Amino acid sequence: MEKRLEGKVAIVTGAGQTPGDTIGNGRAISILFARAGAKVAAVDRNFESAQETQKIIIEEGGESFALQADVTRSDDCRKIAEECAKSYGRIDILVNNVGAGSEALGPVKLKEEDWERIYDANLKSIFLTCKHVIPYMEKQGSGSIVNISSIASVCASPMLAYKTSKSAVNSFTHAIAFMYARSGIRANTIMPGLMNTPMAIEGISRIRGIKKEDLIEERSRMIPLKGGMGTGWDTAYAALFLASDEAKFITGALLPVDGGQSARIG
Repeated sequence: MEKRLEGKVAIVTGAGQTPGDTIGNGRAISILFARAGAKVAAVDRNFESAQETQKIIIEEGGESFALQADVTRSDDCRKIAEECAKSYGRIDILVNNVGAGSEALGPVKLKEEDWERIYDANLKSIFLTCKHVIPYMEKQGSGSIVNISSIASVCASPMLAYKTSKSAVNSFTHAIAFMYARSGIRANTIMPGLMNTPMAIEGISRIRGIKKEDLIEERSRMIPLKGGMGTGWDTAYAALFLASDEAKFITGALLPVDGGQSARIG
């Protein structure tokens, strides 16, 4: 594979994954980045899952270390930045992949603690990782931040906390892209659509009480583009492009990776 990230150092949060039949966004991003030549700090709250990602990278001849961290905690985010800089001497790429979903509930039935949990996972985590990683990028005069949002942020969705928190991720990305452009730091957002990932399929099938096969078929029928749902690899290839120097003139962008779902807008 072409070494498009040769010499780069990347932090990927949510680099482990929910157990399941397919690959998640974070693990796919971590593996693909390593194949492209990056040294990868694989971060996850579940340390064993992060280690599984690290093991795959090392077995393929890549370089990685696994780190346990809760990215909703400032001290943990500080540790991520410090450990990465200590191990590899720099931080070139930050991929914020941690996220949490919710049931289809409006403000009347949605519990306050669930609202806070989802906002912490989807938005506060990005604020905190950027807070502690950006100073390293500023010293270098370069860096690429890739935030994982969702097309739910721009399309109709009954998941109130999820939709609004992901919309806030888009706005956050836009703001820091403008704030740090003069420092050579780029920030972009990927908006995945309906994906065949363990978190989506395992979680939704359990919540709705339906078979995974039926859920996969139902979701695939909703995709305009021939072939049905995307996978974690589709998100990973988009992240690879945005993180690479090929996208050196792109910042503040919202990139749908959704098989045409958001093309229905308007």
